[in-house]
Amino acid sequence: MLIGLWIRDVVLIEALDLSIGPGLTVLTGETGAGKSIILDALGLAIGARAEAGLVRRGAAQAAASAVFAPAPAHPVWDLLEEKGLSYARDEDLVLRRTLSADGRSRAFVNDQATGVGVLKEVGEALLEVHGQHETVGLLDARTHRHMLDAFGALHDQGRAVAERWRALREAGETVEALRAEVARADAETEELTLRLAELDRLDPREGEETELAEERAILGASEKALADIGGAREVFDGLSPRVAGAVRALDRARERALLAGAAEAGTAVKRLTEASAALDRVLIEAAEAEAAVDAAAEAFDFEPDRLEKAEERLFDLRGLARKLQVSVEELPGLRARFAERLRAVERSEDALRAAEAAQVAARQSYLAEAGRLSAARAAAGESLATAVMAELGPLKLDKARFRVSVANVAEDKAGPTGLDRIAFEIATNPGAPFGDLGAIASGGELARFALALKAALAGRGAGPQPLMIFDEVDQGVGGAVADAVGLRLKRLATEAQVLVVTHSPQVAARAEAHWRIAKAGEGERLRTAVEDLSASDREEEIARMLAGAEITDAARAAARALISA
Repeated sequence: MLIGLWIRDVVLIEALDLSIGPGLTVLTGETGAGKSIILDALGLAIGARAEAGLVRRGAAQAAASAVFAPAPAHPVWDLLEEKGLSYARDEDLVLRRTLSADGRSRAFVNDQATGVGVLKEVGEALLEVHGQHETVGLLDARTHRHMLDAFGALHDQGRAVAERWRALREAGETVEALRAEVARADAETEELTLRLAELDRLDPREGEETELAEERAILGASEKALADIGGAREVFDGLSPRVAGAVRALDRARERALLAGAAEAGTAVKRLTEASAALDRVLIEAAEAEAAVDAAAEAFDFEPDRLEKAEERLFDLRGLARKLQVSVEELPGLRARFAERLRAVERSEDALRAAEAAQVAARQSYLAEAGRLSAARAAAGESLATAVMAELGPLKLDKARFRVSVANVAEDKAGPTGLDRIAFEIATNPGAPFGDLGAIASGGELARFALALKAALAGRGAGPQPLMIFDEVDQGVGGAVADAVGLRLKRLATEAQVLVVTHSPQVAARAEAHWRIAKAGEGERLRTAVEDLSASDREEEIARMLAGAEITDAARAAARALISA
């Protein structure tokens, strides 16, 4: 609801602060008094097109602020959230705009600078304008679906379609992701298979590089030790025959010394005997040493090609690690990952087939639900057309015809709102083709048609209603038609705020609030003034509207009758 309008230096208005209440508020006054200036100022505040001519002569800039009090559940709050503007749902919403004399303007929402486009979006969420020269809201075909769904109480079906659409979109996203994954996997499969075969052939074990390096070191040392043992064994092989030969030579020498029988021979025999005994001990010790050497050689249990095999294994592991750009220690883990990746390829293909089946099911579910909604919309469209046609006659639009076009769109154009393109169409003359509202109806006809449509939709649970502004909706009509206009405006005002610029006393008589617009002053001091009329002043103003220049008692009586009626 609009609760206040603050205007500064707009055309003939120098300064004006207006408080606006609920229900029906009418603006009356002589032609040229400045009623349209009030609406122009409001348009400036909500982002409508504005030219430098709005700036009062001599002023640096024009400014207008509109203060709204939307309900906490009003969709405008979500729009502010989307635009990144701060707000509080339990506080007023202030739209403000300034326009300089050179045509530049600045826009603000709750004192936050923003673009004029954003200001306009917010303004359009809060009010509708229906008039001689401009219609905001009704001509936007994007609003027609919401109005039709509200009329037919189709919001639950609409939510069901939106849920099916989200499920279909999610199923499609899953399929696309899996297809991309399978495509990537297919490109990798051949190389993965080759690399895994190499790893399987080598069968690397965790910690194997360390083990092989240690084994190679040990085997290298063992090989050298065995070479030394072999050299020692060769010494033993030559030592025993020579020692044995020496023993035999000593034995012969001892025997000959004994045969000599000389006194000196006894000493020689003794020494030769000791030498022979020593050599016997050498033979025994040598035999024992040789046995120990043989035992030591056997203790190494050394295979001749074992070191070569260890070095070859280590070379192969390190070569594959370099090829795969990892360390040898990472090869077992890489092998496991490659195997898992190949298994994942198989699982992805299975998952893709399941996801594609789920997508088909989601599509069928969406199309079925959207089809039911389309049928319900077509039925609601016929009912709405009947209701609107019933309103057209009393508003002097009895020759006009109205219909709701519910056309199916291609499936690739479908969305969360269904498969329908909905448009309100009229034909203003018998035999004329149906067409778009803006292209067919004149300003006055369109304003009255908007009134007829709003009257048909009244009480249909369309959610928070915007402020509705009707600018001279009664233009060119009078008597019973003007009374019909006033009755419908009054009916709309029971559930929405309605602001009407009117020349019709029948309309003015039905208002909760009545503003009289007049010019004050002369020459350079000529200004537009707004007077909030009391009950007696209302009677006098309506009498003026009935009688013209000279207000008679009969006009006053007629005014009282209209007000009381």
